[in-house]
Amino acid sequence: MENQITPPAAAPLWERQAIEKLLHASVRQRRAELIWRIVKSVLWMLLFLAFILALSAESVPSRKPGTRHTAVVSIRGVIADKGEASAENVLPALREALQDKGTQALVLLINSPGGSPVQAGMINDEIQRLRKKHGKPIYAVVEETCASAAYYIASAADEIYVDKASIVGSIGVLMDGFGFTGTMDKLGVERRLLTAGENKGFLDPFSQQSEKHRQLAQVMLDQIHQQFIKVVKQGRGERLKETPDTFSGLFWTGEQSIQLGLADGYGSLDSVARDVVKAEKVIDYTNKQNIAERLAKRFGAALGEGAVNALRYPPVVR
Repeated sequence: MENQITPPAAAPLWERQAIEKLLHASVRQRRAELIWRIVKSVLWMLLFLAFILALSAESVPSRKPGTRHTAVVSIRGVIADKGEASAENVLPALREALQDKGTQALVLLINSPGGSPVQAGMINDEIQRLRKKHGKPIYAVVEETCASAAYYIASAADEIYVDKASIVGSIGVLMDGFGFTGTMDKLGVERRLLTAGENKGFLDPFSQQSEKHRQLAQVMLDQIHQQFIKVVKQGRGERLKETPDTFSGLFWTGEQSIQLGLADGYGSLDSVARDVVKAEKVIDYTNKQNIAERLAKRFGAALGEGAVNALRYPPVVR
């Protein structure tokens, strides 16, 4: 007689119910853990955003229209397009400061090694226009450094005040770069540069610099240098004690700059507001980029650079 397999008896009802309860409890526990992880992530994100907003909040001095005060606009760091010391950032602050009826004078608080002559020229021109429009004195106060393009801006002020150890001057123009042709020859690397236009490879660091291109670059530098010299002479007038080194690109201490007529005297923001402007209350109109804006710009720039690199295809016109 063949063996017959008998199916196991069905589990009792109470056992099935117990298993179902355990399964439901396990599902509820996992769902609760998932929800808690999501809530915790959201809470951390909100906390981070609150921290960023707290740091990015600018302390704007309270002021009433017409309140008598000294206005200040800071020019710090490298003067460059899209930077904190760019014309795009500085000019609106200058206009707002001088439009306020309570502004007795404007102080340009400068601490910059220089930068773009284009940006400096735009700021210099606007300072002169605003002075004529509003008829209010404009002073430059130098902290550590006021060199090159920063002095280009300062020369538009009615008077320039420095610390005895400040660095002032560097009235010159430069164009720097590197040449890698010797290194490429040693490494056996061949430069393949295709251009439409005989001067399109002008200043290419991987090509030999011709005498023609060197002369063209020098003409450009000399022309910008003369523009710089003209602005300084117009701004300083008879106060300037010109020497063979004045426009050579050298820089001097604040003490020397006063002797050379590049500055008018010693002073800080507070002392100029108190003793020169006679309005001790100082209100800062500087258009500052807060942390949130800087993070947004960096994030946007990274995205933009990635998109450009993804879409770039030779030949590239630069």
